[in-house]
Amino acid sequence: MTEDPQQSGEVLLEAGGLHTFYGVSHILHGVDFSVRRGETIGLMGRNGMGKTTLLKTMLGLVRPREGQVKVRGIDMTQAATHAIARRGIAYVPEGRGIFPNLSVRENLVMAARAAVDGRREWDFGRVIATFPRLGERLGNGGAQLSGGEQQMLTIGRALMTNPDLLILDEATEGLAPLIAREIWSIIKTIRASGIATVIVDKNYAAVMALANRSVVLVKGRVVFSGASNELSENAELMQRFLGV
Repeated sequence: MTEDPQQSGEVLLEAGGLHTFYGVSHILHGVDFSVRRGETIGLMGRNGMGKTTLLKTMLGLVRPREGQVKVRGIDMTQAATHAIARRGIAYVPEGRGIFPNLSVRENLVMAARAAVDGRREWDFGRVIATFPRLGERLGNGGAQLSGGEQQMLTIGRALMTNPDLLILDEATEGLAPLIAREIWSIIKTIRASGIATVIVDKNYAAVMALANRSVVLVKGRVVFSGASNELSENAELMQRFLGV
């Protein structure tokens, strides 16, 4: 189990009382969520419970009807997604979202920028060193990559923005077990570098092994928020909330 980061750490992303709708469908029901610098959080729940909607609401891709989103203490509830990203948040979406007609090199270089404080710890060389498989395919188009390679490219592209917080939605969905293990190893390396992470994935055991805290959504409500080992060691909670 990982050690908890200092609870006095800066709150990078905070949501309070989020109510989000798709048309007349009420998806999020008063959700509170926060991530501190250096913290790793597992966001879990069965399919259709509101995990992706919560992420998209905090990132400005979907607007809440009620509630507030703060980035580094600044209200950004109505801010454009690119403005939120430039405050040090990177998003690896479900479906990956790479540019299929750009090469691996182009996908990476187009995203490069300094961190909020000017740091450039994650540059092209470090990303390629972290993802050697991408280094062998720099001239290949995004559409020519396997699913696992596309996921590596998406994570690498996110790291090129030098984020303080990396959000991964369905980190290993659809990947072969061997490739999935490689992705988990990479996420562990990223976490060790000090980048805060929010991880959504169906492999609950892998998520909880990395996460300081776990947050579980059921029908758009937070039903558990606490230490990951508190959840993983409670079979009754695991069965009730996650069906495992």
